[in-house]
Amino acid sequence: MAVGIRRILRLVLLSLIGLLVLIQFVPYGRDHTDPPVTAEPAWNSPRTRAIVGESCFDCHSNRTAWPWYTNVAPMSWLVQRDVDGGRDALNFTQWDQPQAEVDEVFEVIREGEMPPSTYTIIHWGAKLDDAERRELSEGLRATFATSPPIAGGGEEAEG
Repeated sequence: MAVGIRRILRLVLLSLIGLLVLIQFVPYGRDHTDPPVTAEPAWNSPRTRAIVGESCFDCHSNRTAWPWYTNVAPMSWLVQRDVDGGRDALNFTQWDQPQAEVDEVFEVIREGEMPPSTYTIIHWGAKLDDAERRELSEGLRATFATSPPIAGGGEEAEG
């Protein structure tokens, strides 16, 4: 009986390893070429820019840091999906183009949805406490007042 269980476990383990190797050949998630930066907002202060850079830029800019694990599927797929979605929603380095979800920025910051816990689990420095969330919101309000984003955008505006 124990021999049969070991054989099954070995087969399952080898199958999982084989699947892990096989999915490395899926081409999605490894093109880490960032589009060019066309414009950033006129930041109200270096501190606002620093908070946004630390907590938001990896998904909401064309200045994404691509750590080693972004080359290994399935993590590469998840990170690429998050970066693509983040850039489509709000991109701080294409400020001269419409920003699809700029109206939701303050709500997701206030509710602690951004940066998401799936990101801050790996990127400790990106996690915002209550004071930093308030500081970021106030800084973005001041930034948007002097350098307003172009509202709209998204997939509906492209067609």
